[in-house]
Amino acid sequence: MRSAQIERVTKETTISVAVDLDGAGKSDISTGIGFFDHMLDQIARHAPLDLTVLAKGDLHIDGHHTVEDVGLALGQAVDRALGDRKGIARYGDAHAPLDEALTRVVVDVSGRPFLVYDVNFPAERIGAFDTELMREFFQAFAVQARIGLHIDSLKGVNSHHIAESAFKGFARAFGKAVAIDPRRVQGEAPSTKGTLTA
Repeated sequence: MRSAQIERVTKETTISVAVDLDGAGKSDISTGIGFFDHMLDQIARHAPLDLTVLAKGDLHIDGHHTVEDVGLALGQAVDRALGDRKGIARYGDAHAPLDEALTRVVVDVSGRPFLVYDVNFPAERIGAFDTELMREFFQAFAVQARIGLHIDSLKGVNSHHIAESAFKGFARAFGKAVAIDPRRVQGEAPSTKGTLTA
């Protein structure tokens, strides 16, 4: 079973995350930030994977701690669920359109965390979601999941569309990268080093 659960409790947030990389797209998500819930649901549905995220944070301050800490916890859960990473495809890419918006996402489940992020928003907020927090989420996730992640917005004028195309693109690319490759020798890591864990 490629699944894991993480509990993260600090003075700023209390977060429970469960992920099943071989799930069918089921989700149970509540962070107190409606648009962020909608984006996390995109990951579950389009990867697909089963995802539970229950978060309570200091939203009376702002959404920063909640969004970043969900990224940290989800990344930790994914890293644990991937185990030794043997047999996976490793690489995944996707172009995701949403009306006028188009985003390219490329994922390398390499064991080496890195984020390249080129997404700009016309608006500072989408509902209660601060658009600059999208980078914080993906940075936290990439570091804890130990993946290389490139997200490039190619087109878009509507902030909601830009964000959603990025999350959908991430979901599709990530789903491809963590999928088991039936052509690969069983128990083999897709790396000339022989490992993706160090």
